[in-house]
Amino acid sequence: MKTKTVVFDLDDTLVKEIDFLKSAFLEIAKFVDKSNSSLYSQMLDWYYNKQNVFQNIISQYPAIDIKDLKNIYRNHFPDFSKYEHVRKYLVELKNKGHKLGLITDGFSVTQRNKIKSLKIEDLFDLIVISEEFGSEKPNEDNFKIFHQYNSDEYYYIGDNVSKDFVTPNKLGWKTICIVDNGSNIHKQDFNKEVVYLPQTKVENIQRIKLETD
Repeated sequence: MKTKTVVFDLDDTLVKEIDFLKSAFLEIAKFVDKSNSSLYSQMLDWYYNKQNVFQNIISQYPAIDIKDLKNIYRNHFPDFSKYEHVRKYLVELKNKGHKLGLITDGFSVTQRNKIKSLKIEDLFDLIVISEEFGSEKPNEDNFKIFHQYNSDEYYYIGDNVSKDFVTPNKLGWKTICIVDNGSNIHKQDFNKEVVYLPQTKVENIQRIKLETD
């Protein structure tokens, strides 16, 4: 059987970024005003109406420092309890003998907290986080580092058409896109040059079928 390295994106691939935002907003609402039970809903309304949530908070609560709001957003430990299926799926891949990897852009503490909340940190052979690694996707270095495993086949599963698939396509990897179910923070635009496009689209990670799997 061919050896495989299967590499995932994180945000809007393994976990919906909107769920991280909601988790952070809940923590911020508690910090700003525990007596205002409607603040969390108000924050979500502001967000969906494309208003500046933090500026709106400061307007209502002038004693609050915007740095504190940003720190809570970036550093809080999110509630991803509904994502147990993600670990189950990755365990299934691991049990088949595949190498597993993760490439994600963002702050180290933010992305590490997401990974820890999903309880998947121990399943990856290599995790590449842009702040730790020193470069962001689609830099080739972020992908080529996985060639150390000398696998017969490489897969990249992501969602961002602008930067997720162009490099693995050039490197001869197989690319799979998790299609937006309507909740992605960054909407997908498939009206791009073919080199940017995934070779396969699926509705969710459970629908992924690796060749000869």
